[in-house]
Amino acid sequence: MGALDGKVAIVTGAARGQGEAQARLFAVEGAKVLLGDVLDDEGTEVAASIGEAAAYRHMDVTQESQWQEAMADVEGRWGRVDVLVNNAGIARFAPLVMTPLEDYMAVIGVNQVGVFLGMKTVVPLMARTGGGSIVNTSSVDGMTGMVGVSAYVASKFAVRGMTKTAALELGSAGIRVNSIHPGGVDTPMLHPEGMPAIDLSSVFTKVPLQRIGTVDDVAELALFLASERSAYCTGSEFVIDGGLLAGFGMGSFGALG
Repeated sequence: MGALDGKVAIVTGAARGQGEAQARLFAVEGAKVLLGDVLDDEGTEVAASIGEAAAYRHMDVTQESQWQEAMADVEGRWGRVDVLVNNAGIARFAPLVMTPLEDYMAVIGVNQVGVFLGMKTVVPLMARTGGGSIVNTSSVDGMTGMVGVSAYVASKFAVRGMTKTAALELGSAGIRVNSIHPGGVDTPMLHPEGMPAIDLSSVFTKVPLQRIGTVDDVAELALFLASERSAYCTGSEFVIDGGLLAGFGMGSFGALG
């Protein structure tokens, strides 16, 4: 039996990266999955490769009408929704004083408003069908600051706060709400167009687990929170960063092993 047998999930930002990995894993674990994204060619291809358990639709998460249409789609196809993963996210890289307001608001729109709209729209159907789990993707940058990404940091702190408020409001309806906080995951976001190439493998040898995270690492955490394995978890942050936020160490103690 799969951890999500009989469940229906919505995953945003599912055309690639973390969202794609989550959608694929959820389907393997028994869920029907609606993949949402604005990368239509990639998203359609991913859904087709998953098979009958998946469907793709164009979703701009900043648009309330598109959320409403997605909910109508899910209800029409499968009659319920049990899991929402608010995964869609973008970043803009610039020092605070050089960040155009347009870029700041674009990040806030996707990363923060998108999460708000997703929770707001999904809750009525989720509550009517017995509750469920909402997983909001924040970041280690929702726990601490980071140079050059003021809008991104602001949005991810907001996701962390909204998650806690939603957990307080929705617990009585049987809806759990948690946030995940990845740090250093090898996705296209860490390889922005126009930026110098960085050898990420060498950078992440400095974290305690001495490697960069993978989309599969994060998908497994999302699966835990989506499933009944986390039945008593709500309103919490789940950091998945290889030890990045643990502090500064003295290097490897491999000789002790």
